[in-house]
Amino acid sequence: MKIGITNDHAALNLKNELKGYLIDQGYEVIDYGTNTNESCDYPLMGNNLCDAMARNEVEKGIAICGTGVGISIACNKHKGIRAVCCSETSSARLSREHNDANVVCFGARIISFELAKDIVETFLNTPFSNGERHLKRIQELTDLDNQKQA
Repeated sequence: MKIGITNDHAALNLKNELKGYLIDQGYEVIDYGTNTNESCDYPLMGNNLCDAMARNEVEKGIAICGTGVGISIACNKHKGIRAVCCSETSSARLSREHNDANVVCFGARIISFELAKDIVETFLNTPFSNGERHLKRIQELTDLDNQKQA
């Protein structure tokens, strides 16, 4: 599976640790984030990842900033992106099962590397349920996306 990862300056260290871990686990990881500690803007970093997802360069995304909130808002501005901000594994699992989320976000100032690994593994290994009510709601989100683009 190809995974895109992005970050702002606050999340550089966590991104690098997580990227190494995922590569060791056999994932192909493409980095769309910053590689310096110099201040940068999380909306632009989120945009890099989401544009790559729109081009089908990667299947799922990981977006990290200081809290995870800002970058998740930025990612959700993109058509077809269902980004979820998680600080524990239950939200990661349920966001995949119920919402078919395709980007997981979290905060480098909020969670540890060990918890980030658990959240990402849960997110990547949980399939969408394909439940009728969930498919209906995802279609409603897609319809809203299309209305906003028109």
